[in-house]
Amino acid sequence: MLTLFCSIAFAQKGIDIQTQTIKQEGNKTNQSSGANGSGRSYSWGKDKTKVREPLANPYKMNSRRDVLVENILDVLKGKKLIVNESASRLKDGIVVTEPFVFAKGAVITRNELNRYAVLPFSDASWTRGRYTLTIEVQSIDGMQNNVSVTAKIEGRSENGLISEWTTLQSSGSAEDEFLVKLVELVTGTLIDAPQETEQQ
Repeated sequence: MLTLFCSIAFAQKGIDIQTQTIKQEGNKTNQSSGANGSGRSYSWGKDKTKVREPLANPYKMNSRRDVLVENILDVLKGKKLIVNESASRLKDGIVVTEPFVFAKGAVITRNELNRYAVLPFSDASWTRGRYTLTIEVQSIDGMQNNVSVTAKIEGRSENGLISEWTTLQSSGSAEDEFLVKLVELVTGTLIDAPQETEQQ
């Protein structure tokens, strides 16, 4: 009986030691080789999405002012923005658009407004968002111009009794979106072209 009991105890001790050894070796392997077990580690998310810095505003462009104004009108037409003829002075390089409604409905308006503007902390129910662009071409010399873009962002809020348009601080997104399209049209270079990232 004593011999049988000792052999069973010894056998159990051997299983414990073996299990412990397997666990230790497994931990060492995971620590040294990462998740794939081959000595290399994967980067989950790092350097996958590259965030572009906003373009300079004003942006210096090499082109005659009259040509730039024509390009600006083409970009506005492509973005379905209507030029305010009475407020614009095309000969002076100033183009003003009519208010462009970019969001309707309480479901999406807050998110879209949050992209184009800095929303104040309030429980207002935003139902519409719109912006007006003012583009000015300032000549540096015969072939160089500064193009500046200013966006007036407005949100329509309702509280059950009244609804009103409120001017909000621009986040710079509307201005940058327009400048990107203008630079791409003038230079032929895609600014937001997808870039390949190296696999780790």
